[in-house]
Amino acid sequence: MPTTPDPERLPVVIASGQTLERHALVNPVDLMERAASVALGDAPDLRHRIQRLTVVNVLTKVGPAPAAELADRLGLGPDTVTEVTTVGGNTPQWLVNRAASEIAAGSLRATLVAGAEAIRSSRARRSEGLPRDLGAADRPPDPLVGDALPGFGAVEAGADLIAPLHVYALLESAVAARAGRDAAAHRRVMGALLAPFTRVAATHPCAWFPEARTADEIATPAPDNRIVAEPYTKRMAAFLGSDQGAALLVCSLAEARRAGVADRAVFIWAGCEATDVRSVTARPDLGRSPAVAAAGRILFAAASEAAGRAVTIDDVELVDLYSCFPSAVELTADALGLATDDHRGLTVTGGLPYFGGPGNNYATHGIATLTDRLRSAGGGRLGLATGLGWFVTKHALGIYGATPPPAGFRRGDTGADQSRIDASARATVLGVDHRAPATVVGATVVRDGAAATAAPVVAELADGRRMALAAADDGVRAAVGELDVASLVGRSVVVEPGPARYRLAER
Repeated sequence: MPTTPDPERLPVVIASGQTLERHALVNPVDLMERAASVALGDAPDLRHRIQRLTVVNVLTKVGPAPAAELADRLGLGPDTVTEVTTVGGNTPQWLVNRAASEIAAGSLRATLVAGAEAIRSSRARRSEGLPRDLGAADRPPDPLVGDALPGFGAVEAGADLIAPLHVYALLESAVAARAGRDAAAHRRVMGALLAPFTRVAATHPCAWFPEARTADEIATPAPDNRIVAEPYTKRMAAFLGSDQGAALLVCSLAEARRAGVADRAVFIWAGCEATDVRSVTARPDLGRSPAVAAAGRILFAAASEAAGRAVTIDDVELVDLYSCFPSAVELTADALGLATDDHRGLTVTGGLPYFGGPGNNYATHGIATLTDRLRSAGGGRLGLATGLGWFVTKHALGIYGATPPPAGFRRGDTGADQSRIDASARATVLGVDHRAPATVVGATVVRDGAAATAAPVVAELADGRRMALAAADDGVRAAVGELDVASLVGRSVVVEPGPARYRLAER
């Protein structure tokens, strides 16, 4: 095993940039240009060495080729490859892992990752009657990269269980039920989990809500903090309404030396990806993430190989877990062996409810902040970043260090574990021919004020098959709305024939 890695094959994050806009009307490419310009300003001689520019999938409407448009704005070389990713909050970390693998293989020297959302500006234009700003519309589309498989299937769509807020709240019910907590008690626990996130956001220069809040302010329902989907209050949910952008400049250490910026290097030690059962309905346990558990185990094995010594979660000093909703944090922390009140904290940004949730690009901000912290701190410190796509579905993890890994970057292979995870999926069914008993394994109640507007559940039939079900009618929604959502888990229901609908069984 080499003691000094080849600098041509040693991947580093050499610079990053972050930006937000609260006043002027902008589009996502404007924000990406700002963030990328900050990164390139810290490594100016790398501008014309960039071989590939990847834009993270943009939810705000843009032209067909945001990556090509951004490359032109930045004055990148004509041979720079441009591309856009598919949907998924895991993609920024996946892109770093991919780039690190290519650098380690000698097939890439320098790449730029950028992403942004301008949802505030888009809404402001609409409210003012202004046309959309789509950027350049006369270009051929950028090539698409990444996993394009959908995050839900017909079984979830039949019960209208497709909104992230509703699905994550339903996963939360499994966490609460396992802990034996009713919704009110579980809200207090979630408030305690998230209060430290707000304190981190309060100090971050690019946070959308730089305001510390107490656990009670987060957990207590109030007119300005209504229940949105049991057991979540508004302040527990990702905020999808910001104008934020971020960029990462990844290259080999040798390329950084040639550009005269090697002293800025933060080293990519290890990376890994895995995917949970894609259909939430088909997951054996809605309150666990076998994919994160497998990826975490293999990630630290890869980091140990890179280090030539054992590396565990205890060696990590900085952590940023993807944090769109509490269940995402809880499932990830549990799978990685982290306590939710770990003294190191679970975020370096403040998380998506408080830092902001710029679509698929949050993890770019997380990695930028994490690597900035490591760059400033120096020493032998390590950091862990995670990205998450769809509904605790697609996962990408990375370990970063302020010093080089003695044996170079390592990418973990989760292939065997992935096969086992895929094979664990429960059979699902869209409907039944006659009334059938079933047991609830996950539930939420969607609210508009005090009224229950929807009450989707995932339930298991007597033969083990799973269904996603909507309440049969207004009366069932009202009745379910009066129950504690955690108590619905384990409750017997009757599945109606035809469309996937249920009624509460008589006790």
